[in-house]
Amino acid sequence: MAIQTAPAASSESEAADCARWLGKQEIVDEILSPFPATALRALLDHEPADESGKTVPPLGHWVYFLPIHRQSELADDGHVRRGGFWPPLPQPRRMFAGSRLSFVQPLRIGEAARRVGTITNIQSKQGRSGLLTFVSVRQEIFGPDGLALTEEQDIVYRGAPGPEVTSAPYSPPPAIEQWGRDVMPDAAMLFRYSALLFNAHRIHYDWPYATEREGYPGLVVHGQLVATLLADLARAETGSELGSFEYRSVRAFVDGAHIRLSGHRDGDRVQLWATQSGQVGTLAEARLRPGT
Repeated sequence: MAIQTAPAASSESEAADCARWLGKQEIVDEILSPFPATALRALLDHEPADESGKTVPPLGHWVYFLPIHRQSELADDGHVRRGGFWPPLPQPRRMFAGSRLSFVQPLRIGEAARRVGTITNIQSKQGRSGLLTFVSVRQEIFGPDGLALTEEQDIVYRGAPGPEVTSAPYSPPPAIEQWGRDVMPDAAMLFRYSALLFNAHRIHYDWPYATEREGYPGLVVHGQLVATLLADLARAETGSELGSFEYRSVRAFVDGAHIRLSGHRDGDRVQLWATQSGQVGTLAEARLRPGT
């Protein structure tokens, strides 16, 4: 696997100029080996299967194309230090807020592929807890036959822990549940998913850090994991492949309490949502691929 990242800023004054990060790219080349897909299948509690020659499942691309940072490059929170690909914004916390994906053609296990990430926008706005800065990243994944997947990611930088950790406003379900399932996100599940992503963000596995330093009531469930579970639910219940998928995290989920995954189909459109203790934390929508 080869990773290319544009050079970091050469001075603090340059680092403060966010406009310099617009258009910055990160390129990762990889042979899509069977292990990540097999491990993800086990995490989702599916029966084992020979992955050779099969397609990467929806949102399974997140366990591939991983930037492999040296230990000395990590900050105290477990994230890679800013100033390489990620802009050095002043807010101390960085999280994955949501994304919009289009599945153009399959990615197949065993084939060579390339991910090209490009920072497309940086925008700040005032939130309930203070200044929020959203970094938009366009991810394009290419296989042997060209573009296979596009993703528009929303990464949010936010201030020090505050009341929004536990008091996000109530968000009602978008539809009446047609089908659903319950999942218990325990520490083992979160650790395994962190390992699959090579993600060292301490809020997902370090309980004292998550509760005492960040102010959460427990270990934080990865937004990407919840999105993957919802996409898996849609695929299982409809028997169809996904043409597009989008999700947004509106409230943090924590370990130790069941998450209810729910869905409602209306033609080729599937509304999806996840709740914990009666509160919606993730909203999603899938479009089914015609003819599948």
